[in-house]
Amino acid sequence: MTTPPPSPAEEERVLRLGRRTVLARIREGSPDRVPLLMCCGIGASQEALQPVVDTLDAAIPVVRFDVPGVGRSPTPALPYTFQQIGCLADALMRRLGHSRYDVLGYSWGGGLAQQIAWQHRARVRRLVLLATGTGAMMVPGRPEVLATMLSPRRFRDASYAAGIAARLYGGSARQHSDDVGGLYRHLHGGSRRGYAYQLLAGAVWTSLPWLPTIAQRTLILAGDDDPIIPLVNARIMATLIPRARLHVYRGGHLDPLLEPDRIVPAISDFLS
Repeated sequence: MTTPPPSPAEEERVLRLGRRTVLARIREGSPDRVPLLMCCGIGASQEALQPVVDTLDAAIPVVRFDVPGVGRSPTPALPYTFQQIGCLADALMRRLGHSRYDVLGYSWGGGLAQQIAWQHRARVRRLVLLATGTGAMMVPGRPEVLATMLSPRRFRDASYAAGIAARLYGGSARQHSDDVGGLYRHLHGGSRRGYAYQLLAGAVWTSLPWLPTIAQRTLILAGDDDPIIPLVNARIMATLIPRARLHVYRGGHLDPLLEPDRIVPAISDFLS
């Protein structure tokens, strides 16, 4: 599988937001629909979510961006927190003229999405959490899996990514490891320092104490074979978030990207 190029309806923009510069990709969609802000996984540029965007209801406007130090957004001099990136993401939506929006977060980006929904609750309508957990206070994956996650090599070496795909990602990656290498060939790698900043931000953050205060309707999607974020984490979030609904799909951590036709329609229905 290869990641498809952006459709002609998408536009890339480089935006200066305070002291940060970010690369954003925007799909217009229908003007009467609430836009969806997408947050990517650790080390991954916004291109990683292209299969999700292409499968999502075409009427939904979509905004994606590269976190500072990842993809084509410059690496800042100092580390940042989830709270700071949450403010940056909301500033992006304000700059684009959106007074209200939905948020989807995948993996590491799911933590960021939770932070945005909690921090900017008056502006976020609905929340979608995809293959994610509650940060530092969650049920971890196996130690050998977490050790592999410490290095960004899989984003730079497609052959290496294919070789570790089965044990790292589970699900469809067990049978189609070459598809993982194909997916990563189309990503824009960030800096090692940018990857370290993401690791540090996640290591000192958790949503667990304040999950019961998330007021938005929330859709939680999780695979039953995810070595990185075990399914029990989704069940915990679904229990603690008052208006949450859990959707368990067969597969692993990358199945939303490798087989989006099975999973993304549930997101389109929820956002409708």
